[in-house]
Amino acid sequence: MTIRDSEDQVLDALRRYNRALENKEVEGQVAFFADEYRWQGESSKAALRESLLEQSKKGQLEIKRFELDEATVSIAEDGVTAVVDGVPLRSPSGNGTFAFQMIKNQTGQWQCLSLGLSASIDKSAELVRSHRERLLKDPHRPGYHFSIPEGIAMPFDPNGAIYWKGRYHLFYIFQDSHSGEKADHWGHVSSADLLHWRFHPTGLIDGMYSGNCFLNREGVPTVCYHQKGIGNSLAVACDDELNAWDKLESNPITPQTESGDEHHGKYRSWDPFGWYENDTYYAIFGGGKPAIAKSKELQGPWEYVGDLFAHGVEGVSIDEDVSCPELFQLGDKSVVLCISHRLGCRYYIGEWRDEQFYPETHAQMSWVDNTFFAPESLVDDRGRRIMWAWLMDEPEFGVRKQNGWSGVLSMPRVISLDADGSMKIEVPDEFKSLRYDAIESQNFEIKADQCVPVDGVDGRMIELELEVLPKDAKRIGVCLGSSPNCEEKTEIYYDSDKRILGVDFRKSGPDGTPKGIEEAPFDLGAEESLRLRIFVDQSVVEVFANDRQAITRRIYPSRSDSVHCCLFSEGGDSLVSSLSSWRIHPTNPY
Repeated sequence: MTIRDSEDQVLDALRRYNRALENKEVEGQVAFFADEYRWQGESSKAALRESLLEQSKKGQLEIKRFELDEATVSIAEDGVTAVVDGVPLRSPSGNGTFAFQMIKNQTGQWQCLSLGLSASIDKSAELVRSHRERLLKDPHRPGYHFSIPEGIAMPFDPNGAIYWKGRYHLFYIFQDSHSGEKADHWGHVSSADLLHWRFHPTGLIDGMYSGNCFLNREGVPTVCYHQKGIGNSLAVACDDELNAWDKLESNPITPQTESGDEHHGKYRSWDPFGWYENDTYYAIFGGGKPAIAKSKELQGPWEYVGDLFAHGVEGVSIDEDVSCPELFQLGDKSVVLCISHRLGCRYYIGEWRDEQFYPETHAQMSWVDNTFFAPESLVDDRGRRIMWAWLMDEPEFGVRKQNGWSGVLSMPRVISLDADGSMKIEVPDEFKSLRYDAIESQNFEIKADQCVPVDGVDGRMIELELEVLPKDAKRIGVCLGSSPNCEEKTEIYYDSDKRILGVDFRKSGPDGTPKGIEEAPFDLGAEESLRLRIFVDQSVVEVFANDRQAITRRIYPSRSDSVHCCLFSEGGDSLVSSLSSWRIHPTNPY
């Protein structure tokens, strides 16, 4: 008899046991076990029969089943003992994965000698623990910025954000081969407070690329996304947990054009954004020449309307790449939030009318590279427009593979328009609940060309809130993550001559880590103080200035003593009205 024959006989014994379980046959169940089997450690096979008969009499026998599709059978060299491992149990009272020790009796029948939890479960648990310990010890893994729970995701775009049934839902792109070959999927998390996120089962798989989530005509969450290899597509939620989705059989929604059609060859099926308005479904198709498509029904037919933009704006080409687009209302204006692969995250403010967007102004949210990239937003039950972005590990779309993980999102930003129609950028109030161990100081002066240490403001997960009146100073700011001799430091500053907010990260870490200066346009009014909220989270620094400008950087300090803080004032004195600092409690489980 071959090994394969013996394996089949072992599995046949388990199949007979399954039939006895499903039919609630006591004798069939008892026959599965060898005479040497000890039930509950000490009791005999006879005691097992007596217990099963009593349960049957009371109607307490459950219908159970062991799943054998993934089971592995190992036949010992003696040919009379075997192990069947990785066998999941499905039962009303609980599930688990088990291993069977099997023995061939004198009549040639295989029976169960012992039954216990699968050894593979212990091995999996050890791998999980090892992975978790490695990440917990990583000095660059953020504590309160949402980070990939395992592996490397490239891209790690946030997608499909929606506030639904009292929770914030957020999806993100990751890659693995659990469906047979490596593909892009949408991971799924939800939160009640914007801080703590719970993972959901992965329901949107295979070729999922960038897209959004909106409510269809029936008020059901619907995702508009790019299906790799097919085109822009739609999927509709099947449950309120947003765990199960139906991809439309009519996909893709990309209109088919032929030579001679006015739209043929002009537009890409790329990074869509869908919504429902005035009894019509619309979608932006991103790319080098973004377009609008529409349909009266989700299933189509979809048709091109034409260009997204009615005209260009000064300072940016009308043909600039528009990817990861969103179109939404802020106050009495419309906003297109997007990226270009050249300029990074950016936005237009203007007006959506007559099935076109009329831009009035354009601004960037990333200036020196693509660190702040791939935006995604939602509106919550308080009417707040909240956005996230993917924070790349390295410029030029790189990752830090040696760390064994890569994928971080920005803090959520609340965006709105102020009285003059300019963009406001604020931190959600929820983050104040993470503060502890406060340090406060008020009304002290920084003399010209001095750097004043701030005692107690140290650490790798902190928030610093600062209000400074520049007075005569030309350049004021903060050094954070500084080593005692400033060999490592990250400098945050306002330059009144250049009218810019800047982050100098040339000394933020050793060779091989990002180096440079990022500067954003920013101007203080006459007698206006500089109000900064700065968040440091291991390898992330986020700077918010006067609720109207923000810069986010990745830094990689290597020294354990690169935790200190000082304030500086160049070209004149400045007055610190208030300084507050807190340690920030981590929200990621690891």
